Amino acid sequence: MAMARRDGGFFQGARIMFYLVTPNETSFPREDDVPKYVQEATPFFIGLILLEMLAGWLKTGRSVGSVSDGTTSISAGMVSRLPHLFIRSLEVSTYVYFWENFHVLELPWDSAWTWWLGFLGVDFCYYWVHRCAHELNILWAAHQVHHSSDYYNLSTALRQSVTQQCASWIFYLPLALVMPPSVFAVHVQFNLLYQFWIHTEVVRDLGPLEWVLNTPSHHRVHHGRNPYCIDKNYGGTLIIWDRLFGTFAPESEKVVYGLVHPVHSFDILSVQFHYYPYVWRKYWRAKGLVHKLSAIFKGPSWRPGLPRLGDRSEVPKVTGKEVPLDSLWSPATQAYVTAHFFLLLGVYNDLFASKAMLSQMTVLLVTSYVFFSLTSLGYIIDQRPNASIVETLRCALMMLLQRYGFIRPLVASLSVPIEIMCADGPLTPQM
Repeated sequence: MAMARRDGGFFQGARIMFYLVTPNETSFPREDDVPKYVQEATPFFIGLILLEMLAGWLKTGRSVGSVSDGTTSISAGMVSRLPHLFIRSLEVSTYVYFWENFHVLELPWDSAWTWWLGFLGVDFCYYWVHRCAHELNILWAAHQVHHSSDYYNLSTALRQSVTQQCASWIFYLPLALVMPPSVFAVHVQFNLLYQFWIHTEVVRDLGPLEWVLNTPSHHRVHHGRNPYCIDKNYGGTLIIWDRLFGTFAPESEKVVYGLVHPVHSFDILSVQFHYYPYVWRKYWRAKGLVHKLSAIFKGPSWRPGLPRLGDRSEVPKVTGKEVPLDSLWSPATQAYVTAHFFLLLGVYNDLFASKAMLSQMTVLLVTSYVFFSLTSLGYIIDQRPNASIVETLRCALMMLLQRYGFIRPLVASLSVPIEIMCADGPLTPQM
């Protein structure tokens, strides 16, 4: 089998989102040859989100989400990718190092058998990554970000943790004993992309495919905070691992989404990091070394005297009438946040597209601006008392960066209107 030739077209990109690709078109000799499939999928993320919004409205007559929640979810996804501007993916980097120093067998990168083994191997390892992220308190501190939305839609799929990759790489290392890094680099991306489309309520049931594949129905259960949903359906692409290891649950009663103990915030700092102080307090208050270690490495609900994962009967009951968290803000403020968020998306995409041509200092400066901007917009959505002051500072920084060429508007002719909007808009936003 020869090295893959990419057509780079719409059809292939769409198929990649559903793992509908062949070994011939996605096999590469070196990991550096593997395309950045996740980064290239941005147009499909946007297109499918818009399609879901339309389908949801036609099907139910109501929105599938909210501006505040969707903005927060996409913001979390943006933050989770920012470290990649400075360092290579930890999962791939550690895998390459382990392969180069410890592999015992080299499977041929151009064999279809190797490709299919990579498909199964990565998905099997992901099951254990995901399961441990729920069952170990310190890993849940990172993964809870993904479950913090009270909605379940395609934007929720983008609500990712910036810290989860700090531990997930460990679970893939056994594959590096035999599987070339290029094969791993392909499947770790496809496995992630496949999971995007299953975050929806629009698709209800897929018939016989429900027995083998992870589907929207199975993953809705995983995102539920109903007692029957807790710690179920960890699979990535396949649901067979859950069926084999006793963690499968079918969808039955109406699923109520979100955390058992909700965040009650749209601030990206709170969403990403609020759980770590809780873990520290739990560790600090625990008596003795065994209990201190248990506070870190047992389940989030564990406490002395309870089983490793806590007591399921203590999970708060749901009624099915719960109302998702939303911000009571004016249409003018919503329009302001939405406009600036889209401007920020343009800066973000430009940064990733041109990072190779920029100095490290410029990348660091613009990255800091992006993070600060997401925080400021979150403050506005949360209606924090200091939101106007923070947003005024952000807009001043935006004008300076634009004036000196560090960032640019989506359309050059909009530079002056953007500066006017920044100068007039943030001082007294209507909450």
